[in-house]
Amino acid sequence: MRLSTVILPIHRWSEGQKLWQRAEELGFHAAYTYDHLAWRTFRDGPWFGALPTLAAAATATERLRLGTLVTSPNFRHPVTLAKELITLDDVSGGRLTLGIGAGGNGFDATTLRRRDEEPWTPRERADHFDEFVPLLDRLLREPSVTYEGTFYSADEARNIPGCVQRPRLPFAVAATGPRGMKLAARYGQAWVTTGDPKLYETGTPAQSVEAIRGQLTKLDTACESIGRDATELDKILLTGFTPDRPLQSFDAFVDFAGTHFALGFTEIVIHLPIPDSDFAADEKVFERIATEGLTQLGR
Repeated sequence: MRLSTVILPIHRWSEGQKLWQRAEELGFHAAYTYDHLAWRTFRDGPWFGALPTLAAAATATERLRLGTLVTSPNFRHPVTLAKELITLDDVSGGRLTLGIGAGGNGFDATTLRRRDEEPWTPRERADHFDEFVPLLDRLLREPSVTYEGTFYSADEARNIPGCVQRPRLPFAVAATGPRGMKLAARYGQAWVTTGDPKLYETGTPAQSVEAIRGQLTKLDTACESIGRDATELDKILLTGFTPDRPLQSFDAFVDFAGTHFALGFTEIVIHLPIPDSDFAADEKVFERIATEGLTQLGR
């Protein structure tokens, strides 16, 4: 059982550095950040780049794993992304995990598009993701890659010396649909979910658990279809998007974590509290969860 956190890239580094170091001091397994151009209600405030933030965090910490939740094809190209990831993996001494997903309809989907150009439909996002992940996998494993596809191409793209982690840094694939599940099964070292978004405002915790159990069944099926044992994949739950309120109290977290670890999750990720936002929480409760939550589950 692992407990990790998300630190949104909303702080100038003079303050942000302390937050990443504090995450390490509290004993979190990993600290992730969101890889967006802008995000929801934070759009009109500070929002820094994910990959430079992780590079800075790598030099400010020693043991903490670092990663994105999640990077998407909405504004990334596999060739340039691979070069940056190899650099980050090197700077961090092999502590990087790439959380990766198909992306959504937010600002990332429109910022780089002309006004007369429609954002990708869900099917088009899945089409891009289907090509993005296998190409990125090759770019991170092979010293030279030439590829010509429907959406992406590479002409002798060189990535020497490659990743510190071999054969490449781990992918944590966010997916709920059948095509994404197949990518997670084939290329993922972990699978990521936020639960069922349709249940966030009107569902119940019990309904959420059943929906997530259904997602896990789909992941099992996807793994079986390629002859892979689903237990080989870590299962990561990014909290904050289900009807539960696990940071409401220490006991609420213990109950929530116990339920979801019993489902088969190996890692739960909680957001660093942000006052006056959807991620507002009591700092003392958060720190107690970080330092005592898993110990309580082990009793």
